[in-house]
Amino acid sequence: MLNLTRRELSLGLLGALQVRAAQPVLVDTHVHLFADDQKAFPYHANAAYRPKAEPLAPYLNFVREAKIDHVIIVHPEPYQDDHSYLKYCIAHEPSKGFFKGTCLFDPMAPDTAARMKQLTNELPGRIVALRVHATADPKKYPSRSGPIRDRDLAAPEMAKTWKAAHELGLGIQMHFIPYYAPQIRKLAEQFREMPVILDHLGRVGQGTTAEFDNVLRLSELPKVVMKYSGEYMNRKAETQRAFQVFGADRMIWGGLGMNMEQFRKNSALFNSTFDFTTEDARAKIRGGNAMKLFRLS
Repeated sequence: MLNLTRRELSLGLLGALQVRAAQPVLVDTHVHLFADDQKAFPYHANAAYRPKAEPLAPYLNFVREAKIDHVIIVHPEPYQDDHSYLKYCIAHEPSKGFFKGTCLFDPMAPDTAARMKQLTNELPGRIVALRVHATADPKKYPSRSGPIRDRDLAAPEMAKTWKAAHELGLGIQMHFIPYYAPQIRKLAEQFREMPVILDHLGRVGQGTTAEFDNVLRLSELPKVVMKYSGEYMNRKAETQRAFQVFGADRMIWGGLGMNMEQFRKNSALFNSTFDFTTEDARAKIRGGNAMKLFRLS
């Protein structure tokens, strides 16, 4: 049996902590989960789409194998403003604080501020942002009813909802096509201290070059963050342009996969896409930035 001095034990513990600290943090900032029990967690009558199940239990097996440290559940449209499955997932997380999530409420509804506050009280410290969708053909924009999407970004009610989110300590997560970047900017300029997260590389390719330039100009606002995620992760040239303007400290990664095959594929794509920068910068995008942005521990 080894007889270790107190100093040797301390050094051993320090060494273990240093090894753990040296391991890059891995955070998936964009995951949708869908229950397989439609009786307990039915899709909303206004569901914009009805996907196949992606339930919690097998996903937890995957994150353990992939060694993912934290996950942001992006509350998906099929549930609309019913956050029951998000609550269930958080209640059954693999470790304390593993999950955080976004919420979805109608920005035009007069009770949205109160409902956001109620949800954040029910899930203290777990809701990080209100997600807002603006992906409609401009000729069909804005919507005033039906699925919660494509509401008028210029409406006073929208600014009121952004203000309520800011007062609750939340950010805004924008899912949009490049056409709407100027309208997003007008709102973000009113709330310069509130994080605004741009999903899926601003859906580059679903607009003109000039429209994507407007997306990149959102980097001029200090709290706007670009997310590298979705099917847009294969756009290396545009990713490099985004990196040039947002920098290593304002980019995050989402959509790592739902199983090990997808995870390996997406990790390889991440590494090849970001091979133009340093490992330190890649570590920030893989998880370091998300740890700070979403106050993970």
